[in-house]
Amino acid sequence: MNVLNKLSSRNLFVFNLVFIGVIVGFSLAFLSFSCSTPGARSARAQESQVIIPENALAIAEGLQVVFRGVTDKVLPSVVELNTVSVRRQQIPNFNGIPWEFFFGPRERRGNDGQEREYRSQGLGSGIIVRNRDGVYYVLTNNHVVDNTSEISVAMKDGKEYPAEIVGKDSRRDLALVSFKTNDFYPLAVLGDSDSLAVGDFAIAMGNPLGHQFSFSVTMGIVSAVGRTGGPGGNINDFIQTDASINMGNSGGPLVNIKGEVIGINTWIASNNAGGNVGLGFAIPINNAKRTIDEFISSGSISYGWLGVSLTEPDRETAVNLGLDGRRGALASQVFLGSPADRGGIKPGDFITHVDGREARGVNQLTMMVGDLKPGDRATFTVIRDRAPRDIQVRIEARSDQVASDNKNLWPGVTAVPLNDQIRDSLSLDKDAGGLYVALVITGSPSDIIGLRQGDRIVSINGENIRDIASYYRLLRERTDSELWFGLIRGESTLETLKFKR
Repeated sequence: MNVLNKLSSRNLFVFNLVFIGVIVGFSLAFLSFSCSTPGARSARAQESQVIIPENALAIAEGLQVVFRGVTDKVLPSVVELNTVSVRRQQIPNFNGIPWEFFFGPRERRGNDGQEREYRSQGLGSGIIVRNRDGVYYVLTNNHVVDNTSEISVAMKDGKEYPAEIVGKDSRRDLALVSFKTNDFYPLAVLGDSDSLAVGDFAIAMGNPLGHQFSFSVTMGIVSAVGRTGGPGGNINDFIQTDASINMGNSGGPLVNIKGEVIGINTWIASNNAGGNVGLGFAIPINNAKRTIDEFISSGSISYGWLGVSLTEPDRETAVNLGLDGRRGALASQVFLGSPADRGGIKPGDFITHVDGREARGVNQLTMMVGDLKPGDRATFTVIRDRAPRDIQVRIEARSDQVASDNKNLWPGVTAVPLNDQIRDSLSLDKDAGGLYVALVITGSPSDIIGLRQGDRIVSINGENIRDIASYYRLLRERTDSELWFGLIRGESTLETLKFKR
């Protein structure tokens, strides 16, 4: 009985101990839950109270529908351009030193002078812009198809067609290729790039970084318009966009929110070997419309030629010529016998307008002249002797041979006013006069008669030069038959030979 009592007491003790542990555990759990639950409940309550406004959601969904519609409209007109470039390279000759030094004379097998063919593949983009009797025309960049031997056009539906070049234009980096098929493909709608404004939506399409990313669509805005300084001397006034553009996008379309092509993606500015950093550039589509038509009709593009060498005047030159605050371009040289020369444009004329349209700088004026057709008569507004005047010129077709013939480039020297930096470099007194010869163009009249870079021009045809304004005035009024310069070279005062016109 005592044993039973003891067992009962022990069991009771264990039971009580377990019971107390359970009570304590529940108490601690309850305490912990009570401390944490209000915040969690509050957070869940807040989450459940966040409601997206129906009107805002409708706007976002509407915009999404627009982007889908633009993609469905334009992407079937986008193509992938696959190119093959073939080059030939002479097979290395392993006979002789060091081959024979290590291995002894080898039997010659007649491979001397033989060449091997190397094939390299390229990838770009394009956009279908015309269809003539089953022949589709694709607009792209010149650098995509230049120096290629084979071209094929791959469509979004998986079909591929052989293509050929219709025309190329290196100055604006544009090209047109064609392919034939009885299949139907929609034509892209070309918009008006002149109506673009910074902040407009911009949608880029193309084939970035290889085949696995073909027919990609990216979205951004128009970051800027009228950008210059493209690669390879490109003369376009580019559209800048932050829509993602990468290698392979070249030649693809930049599209507005209406699904109209406003530009041709061309190049990117990047510090990381071609990766996109939000600085993409496209050729305005208005720059290409005439090119498309001329390529189809003749296979080439003809540019208007004025016959002047244009520069942006430095600060001292602009002030001295009374051009401060004016926009335009300075005709520092004129080709003898050119449309400009026959029309009456002279070195030192500052061109501000063409047919009433403002020329905001060298690049824009170059494009404006290039867009004129041979035979057109254009009125150029110039500032001469601080006063505006209109000069009518009959435009001719541009020829690379004529435009690079320096023997007719008059006078063939770039002279600038002396400033403190030039005076310090030449150890000149502050009252030293004349103009500093910054550049003498090889083969030009100034080069022929002996003018050299670093010379200081002090007179023209025996009449002293006070400043850059008098320099250009004397060139206009005293050099109809001949030209020579009085100059200072080092410590010597010299006269050049005479150039007979």
